[in-house]
This record gives sequence, C-alpha cells and structure tokens, in this order.
Amino acid sequence: MKFMINWRVHEGKLHQVMPHFSQMTPEQDQADIGSRIKLIGRWHDLARGRGVAICETGSAEALAAWSLNWNHVLDLDIAVVFDDQEGREVVKNHLKKS
Repeated sequence: MKFMINWRVHEGKLHQVMPHFSQMTPEQDQADIGSRIKLIGRWHDLARGRGVAICETGSAEALAAWSLNWNHVLDLDIAVVFDDQEGREVVKNHLKKS
C-alpha cells in the first residue's frame, strides 16, 4: 500500500529539527525509515517547517515505528493513497457493487 504522510514541525522545534535532519547520511536516513518501507519521494517546505512524503509498505508496524521516530517533534497525518490506475480500479469495483 502507498501512504501519504503530511508532516509539520511542532511549534518552536524547527531549529532543533533542522540540524538533525540536515546531518543525516543516506544510510542513516534508510535506517530511520526501516527496511520494510520504500520511500517514493519526500518534499519539504523548509520555511514553514512542513512537507509531504509518499511511501509504500505492507506493514502497519513498520510505518508506526518510523512515525514514532519523529512524533516528538512532528505532527503526522497519514493516509492511504492510490495512483491513477489503482484509484480507477477501486472506483470501478465499488461502482459494480452499487
């Protein structure tokens, strides 16, 4: 499943988070994410301390573990998302049942 994670840095924590995030190596970032999550992309609104990530995983536990790494400084809003093809199939199957 694909997930969209909207995040926002807690009030007053931006300058605490920036050094930690900016100094992470790709290896540290991957270890933080975990082996069961594929990061598709991540975009940052640095000035406002917010952004979005799209990832893919079949493990709710892995997604929860990654979230817990950051929830002390970030508010996270996580939703299941679909690409166009997947979304069309879901809608078609739903309409067949109606």
